[in-house]
Amino acid sequence: MKFAKRMERFNTGIFSVLAELKRKETAQGKKIVDLSVGTPNIPPARHIIDALLKSAQNSKNYVYALDDTAELQEAVEQWYRRRYGVAIDPKTEMTSLLGSQDGLSHLGLTIADPGDLVLVPDPCYPIFADGPALAGAELYRMPQTRENGYRIDLRAIPEEVARRAKLMVVSYPNNPVTSVAPESFYRELVAFAKKYDIIVLHDNAYSELVFDGVKCGSFLQYDGAKDVGIEFNSLSKTYGLAGARIGFALGNKDVIGMLKALKSNLDYGMFLPIQKAAVAALTGPQDCVETTRRAYEKRRDVLVDGLNAVGWKIEKPKATMFVWAEIPQPFVSSEKFTLELLKRAGVLVTPGSAFGPSGEGHVRIALVQDEDEMRCAVRRIQESGILEG
Repeated sequence: MKFAKRMERFNTGIFSVLAELKRKETAQGKKIVDLSVGTPNIPPARHIIDALLKSAQNSKNYVYALDDTAELQEAVEQWYRRRYGVAIDPKTEMTSLLGSQDGLSHLGLTIADPGDLVLVPDPCYPIFADGPALAGAELYRMPQTRENGYRIDLRAIPEEVARRAKLMVVSYPNNPVTSVAPESFYRELVAFAKKYDIIVLHDNAYSELVFDGVKCGSFLQYDGAKDVGIEFNSLSKTYGLAGARIGFALGNKDVIGMLKALKSNLDYGMFLPIQKAAVAALTGPQDCVETTRRAYEKRRDVLVDGLNAVGWKIEKPKATMFVWAEIPQPFVSSEKFTLELLKRAGVLVTPGSAFGPSGEGHVRIALVQDEDEMRCAVRRIQESGILEG
């Protein structure tokens, strides 16, 4: 058998690898505290589930959707206006996605030809780089360093790189490094993209999971943002609908139009009962959003305070459902530390090297278990002796 050369650029996804490691450990009777994959364990609010169930009971809703319903378009338009103060035309400046992963894996196909240059953060969520790579693009990794607040330094991008680039992927609040960006960054980003004619994709999946009284907005709030790019948003974390695969692309009508055209050849739209659930989430009571945010904030405090108390010094994240932690000495390999932590403590995290070269020396810990499990993870880590070298 002969396969496509493009597959030489891809290995098995890190989360599949971690799932297999967990399976082997549990097969030996070990209980694992799984803090690896960012799968929310907080279910949707009752009114969202009820909307899905009611629609799923209607036999007429099992046809191809083909497009977004007018009801969903109106709900998204109102949501962006209410939450971010951003006006969009839902017919030309918005399309649904089967989860942000759908858009992140396919957008590069509409922008980059083989050999074109795409700018991606480093570290970054894997599909940020894998999507453009699937299109055959060349990647330039923009470091997110501690010295720069774990944010991209646009001024550090070489002139020749900026002139070649066709697409830039940006995301704040950021997965995996948990940083947020000030207003000045977005203004600089818009100006940078206009100067070099670069399309911007801003992934805004974590705008509601921000802690300590801080608020985050939308890339599209800033003057000129629609001229240069689009934003992805997701209901996975905000409303606990990860498995339902509900996301949206919003912004520049030309970019949205190309993405719609591609998707019309790839899928037949979002399942109608799931569209009903999305409408219920966006238009219904919003107290569930604050309840979810508080839950993640409490988990963060339990885990980080606990690990600091037992000797693993970690900064509290400002946002997202993750903790970005430097691995303790004397470890130098994030992968080896991850394997040792699983073996000795029964706690599974994600090695930072899975998110790009700049991720080495770190692990990402997902706040996807309740507070008791977080305390259990801390206790196991302490008792394992792994922090003692």
